[in-house]
Amino acid sequence: MTKAGKAEAQRAIDFVTSLKHVKDPWHGCLFELLPWEEKIITDVYGTLKTDGTRQYRTVYIELPKKQGKTELMAALGLKQLCADDEWAAEVYGCAADKGQASLAFDVAVEMVDQNNELRTLITPVLSRKRLVYKPRNSFYQVLSAESYTKHGLNVSACLFDELHAQPNRNLYDVMTFGSGDARLQPLYFIITTAGRDPERTSIGWEVHQKAEDILLGKRVDKTFYPVIFGYDPDNQRIWTGWGYEKWKGEEPKKAWTDKKIWSMVNPSDGKTIRKDAVKESYDSAKGNDSDETNFQQLRLNIWVKVKTSRWLPLEVWNKNAGLIIPDRLKGRKCYGGLDLSSKLDITAFVLLFPPDDNNPTWDILPTFWIPEDNMWERVEKDGIPYDKWEKNGFIKTTNGNVIDYKFIEKEIIRQKDDYDIQEIGFDPWNATQTSIVLEDAGIHPEPVRQGYKDMSPAMKEIQALLTSGHVNHGNNPVLNWMFDNLEVKQDENDNVRPVKSKDRTKRIDGFVALVNAMNRALNMEDTSSVFDTREPRIL
Repeated sequence: MTKAGKAEAQRAIDFVTSLKHVKDPWHGCLFELLPWEEKIITDVYGTLKTDGTRQYRTVYIELPKKQGKTELMAALGLKQLCADDEWAAEVYGCAADKGQASLAFDVAVEMVDQNNELRTLITPVLSRKRLVYKPRNSFYQVLSAESYTKHGLNVSACLFDELHAQPNRNLYDVMTFGSGDARLQPLYFIITTAGRDPERTSIGWEVHQKAEDILLGKRVDKTFYPVIFGYDPDNQRIWTGWGYEKWKGEEPKKAWTDKKIWSMVNPSDGKTIRKDAVKESYDSAKGNDSDETNFQQLRLNIWVKVKTSRWLPLEVWNKNAGLIIPDRLKGRKCYGGLDLSSKLDITAFVLLFPPDDNNPTWDILPTFWIPEDNMWERVEKDGIPYDKWEKNGFIKTTNGNVIDYKFIEKEIIRQKDDYDIQEIGFDPWNATQTSIVLEDAGIHPEPVRQGYKDMSPAMKEIQALLTSGHVNHGNNPVLNWMFDNLEVKQDENDNVRPVKSKDRTKRIDGFVALVNAMNRALNMEDTSSVFDTREPRIL
């Protein structure tokens, strides 16, 4: 590294370390770079071409969660905004959605607020998610894949968060191909965890593969700076940033349980995360397919080959199979969950009864409907015993070859006469008219969005209650079948939501209705659960 390069690297380090942390337990403390962070900044800002400009244009950093990447991105964003000698700089923070893209921005705002000098030079425009650096007329702006008006940008720096979560390559292409051609030395930071991509077709996997090939010497791109911390089970490689070691165990399928790997791929272990946090996460995940997969992806940075996984073992569900007698539920307070589905599929309505002085469990009473005219066709085609379930009263039919919503609305209103329904949670898609009918009948419907925000808290509560044996689902065979079909998807923040199988014969409508009901119960009830007696999980 040249003398000029060393000076540029030190200048970048000095700027970043003049900022302060914004989160406990380091809130208000000066930013102290960890060795891996200092090496990246030194290499990226100190490696210069003969003309004195930076050699690297793209910086790819892939590492497990909780390594301090959000604060590092925020600090680098501020460096590019006001300490890179760029007039009218355009710095963009990008991610799949605005919430994710805003994480580093929000930290940057707090860093500015804690720095007396920057606070006088930078104006936050929070309504637009923008920071304006007045001396050079520069700005730092949040963008996401949810909007598509990015062509024509004159990018000086881009902070791309969680590339693996991008729904397609559109945003990445717009932000990286030619967007900085008018700049002297544009810089693109891509900081991400591993993703879930069984087909290996995502933009996240594509860029990961390029980084890996450069580290392995299979490909040359002097403008691309790759860093990978994680485990590659296919090749038994333990990536340690700029190189790798081979795992030498005898059972490759169990490599992810090796504590040596945990330590090697978490470069901030004992710093930004507690020393025992990874082990505690492993202990909590053991025995649950979904949690184990999540642990491998987020804690060990393993690229997962399945997008979805099983949620809870069937035996956990089965141990909550008590006897439900509908007449004994009459008059009890309850919450409804409706999954109206399409007119050709199963519609499910679930009543969820909280515990009271005489009933210690959360009792579940489901109702299912299918179109009568195509029931036999579905029995033969799908191999599902709808006819037996209908004969035994576990599923009902509506006249015709499509679901009759008016019939279902009348059935729900009739149940209101028997049970004390407080609210009904429903998927607002295609259910506007039904919600109006129910409202007019004196039943209060509330929309439940089918994403992580509305569904994850309800699912986690259901999981806790099932695991502790505080549910009674009545051993309904249709609901049992739907639970057995259930797959879940988890995000990088441990949120979870149910997803439908690609196999159209595997329905989960009843479980979705149950989640919708629990969403309303969580909003209205004191839902004391095992969370109140279990030590909180510290990340």
